Amino acid sequence: MTYLDDSEITRQLHEPALRRQAFEELVKKYTSQLYWQIRHMVLSHDDTNDVLQNTFIKVWMNLDNFRGDSKLATWLYRIAVNESLTFIQKRKDIVAIDDPEAGAAADLESDPYFDGDETDLQLQKALQTLPEKQRVVFNMKYFQEMKYEDMSEILKTSVGSLKASYHFAVEKIEKYFNDND
Repeated sequence: MTYLDDSEITRQLHEPALRRQAFEELVKKYTSQLYWQIRHMVLSHDDTNDVLQNTFIKVWMNLDNFRGDSKLATWLYRIAVNESLTFIQKRKDIVAIDDPEAGAAADLESDPYFDGDETDLQLQKALQTLPEKQRVVFNMKYFQEMKYEDMSEILKTSVGSLKASYHFAVEKIEKYFNDND
């Protein structure tokens, strides 16, 4: 499927007569990418769909605030990451769990859309032990294969800090696997 380029979508989003059509194009173009970014953070398919819907609602409501200073994709990812973090924080506030990996692992194991093997499940458990920033950076780099420069724009932090976070995340994940063999 061929999509309009981001500059054309952005131009159309600022034209009242074309706004709805451009937004539909934006949704079609970015749904899959944003879905997987969110899914790697919140784990559950149903929760991912909820966060994705909230992301697009927030995008629609803030179209007038997007001036094009950053890339459209960067703006969308920033909103998706923030919505994911908000969801995760609300879930933490609602469910107090002694074992930080129990809730996420249970959610993932009970998710009918999870078709991963034991290694995938262990990786997700390992990710749940990481501090939030390291988990976000790892997800963006490992699963989305995002460049540090793009991540820097989305997360508003330096490339060096991101590289360090990724390095520490990898070390902690390796240690988790070694300790749980």
